[in-house]
Amino acid sequence: MVGQNLLEHPAVDEYEMLAPRSGELDLRDFDSVQAYLRKHQPDMVIHAAGKVGGIQANMREPVSFLMDNLDMGRNIVWAAHEAGIKRLINLGSSCMYPRNHGEPLREEMVLKGELEPTNEGYALAKVMTARLCEYIKREDASYQYKTLIPCNIYGRHDKFDPANSHLVPAIIHKIHQAKVNESNLVEIWGDGTARREFMYAGDLADAVMRATKNFDTLPDYMNVGLGHDYTINEYYQAAADVIGYNGQFVHDVSKPVGMMRKLVNVERQCAWGWEAQIDLRTGIKKTYDYYVKELLQ
Repeated sequence: MVGQNLLEHPAVDEYEMLAPRSGELDLRDFDSVQAYLRKHQPDMVIHAAGKVGGIQANMREPVSFLMDNLDMGRNIVWAAHEAGIKRLINLGSSCMYPRNHGEPLREEMVLKGELEPTNEGYALAKVMTARLCEYIKREDASYQYKTLIPCNIYGRHDKFDPANSHLVPAIIHKIHQAKVNESNLVEIWGDGTARREFMYAGDLADAVMRATKNFDTLPDYMNVGLGHDYTINEYYQAAADVIGYNGQFVHDVSKPVGMMRKLVNVERQCAWGWEAQIDLRTGIKKTYDYYVKELLQ
């Protein structure tokens, strides 16, 4: 999703972009990654690939979420180093931060507490890749390998299958199906009071493109987020308003909900001079339009 939104950003035309899909380049294969980078010698690498999914997928497949993301991160970062590529932007995840922390999460808090168990494998892989970038720069400062830590993301090119999707696309799918099937009830896991920060993927793409143009001023670690969050219930209501669903919501408090809050601190991002532009309902509408036009037709 992130890579596709990057390729749709208007500023991408200023660059010659190499964007191999997994069928062309399997990032889990170090020799293939090394050969690819040595052949093309890009000026910069943006590591936006990953095996991603929502709480159900992470709980169901912890081994692959750890191994696939660890292999991809390690391979692309080390192969870039071995090919002499001096600039790299690594995309981490707010899952790297400690669980159950009520205050906004600051960049220096990575590895300062227990990770959320429901997505620990994914988080560990992201931490390891970020640390590898840090260690490489520590040994040789000519290698400027930096990590952006986005909050939760949703948008065009997202996954909408409930078995693999994150919260917002899962909500869109559930509410659309309820409307089409004329169901008066939509189930919400938990009591709906847990808070989440979801940013539209086009905004993340904008931050990354700004980072390519202003790479020298980009901090080594920087959160990318909204700086505010919403309850799960508010996400459901916003999606219902956009889709035009007038049914009722019921809560299943026996289901897991993950952390009660996960909000990133955006002071460093604001000082760098960037902020998100797409509000929640606009982002949901853009995502829903994609869902209807691209996936249902």
